[in-house]
Amino acid sequence: MEPQPPMSVVTVGSYQVGAGHPLLWICGPCVIESHTLTLRIAETLRGFADRFALPLVFKASFDKANRSSGKSFRGPGLYEGLKTLEAVKKATGFPVTTDIHECAQAAPAAEVCDILQVPAFLARQTDLLEACGRTGRVVNVKKGQFMSPWDMKNVVAKLSEFGSRNVLLTERGTTFGYGLLVNDMRSVPWMQETGAPVIFDATHSVQRPGALGDRTGGDRDMVPVLTRAAVAAGCDGVFLETHPNPDEAKSDGPNMLPLDALPELFTRCLRIRGALSNAVSQSPGSKFQAEDKKAS
Repeated sequence: MEPQPPMSVVTVGSYQVGAGHPLLWICGPCVIESHTLTLRIAETLRGFADRFALPLVFKASFDKANRSSGKSFRGPGLYEGLKTLEAVKKATGFPVTTDIHECAQAAPAAEVCDILQVPAFLARQTDLLEACGRTGRVVNVKKGQFMSPWDMKNVVAKLSEFGSRNVLLTERGTTFGYGLLVNDMRSVPWMQETGAPVIFDATHSVQRPGALGDRTGGDRDMVPVLTRAAVAAGCDGVFLETHPNPDEAKSDGPNMLPLDALPELFTRCLRIRGALSNAVSQSPGSKFQAEDKKAS
């Protein structure tokens, strides 16, 4: 069996992500619907982050380039969207992230964003990975719904070849049949074997692609269930999209959580994370390691 690389610790703003560090939260609306609404969501999240002492990165898309219908709302576009994300960063102090779809978007997005996100459908696009990696920003690559967890070692290797070692990987489910995604929680430790911290995407994991004909459906009731399972499986962070009124959202409403549902989820996940940390610190192995260290 090949030895596995040690997990890297990735720095995002003032946060550190990886083994032994607090659970990172990447939260925000699916798409920038308006400048004002996006700032309002960010300010609410700022209050939650302060209340629960959360390392939180704000996420919103400037363009939803893979909508089911060509008539669906896509967002304000690159430059107007980046202005909004820059305003969020200034108002809240949050690091920010967004997804990019084209190589030419990487450099301008990197001027504002702390993390560049590569969508699941584009996880194997070498040119896009190179464009993101060469910016020097943290790159978060979502595992393609068509890929196995161990395929992601090739993604990490590509980014390393381009000089990028600040890499996060995100699990977001695997296509099952035509209209359903399923999560294998073994994906979390399997992808961690690449050495990259692993984020769990709770909201896109409950998508039902094309279920509403010209729109994607989803089952937001399953978001807390899967989030708790992923935290128990040892993920390094959670990605989830949220909106004050998901039923009126312009994109991905069926799988977004209402903003006011987040505090309960934060509370439960932090308890699970705490229980895991306590179990590790109280394990016989940890005790023996501490005694060995003291003796030396």
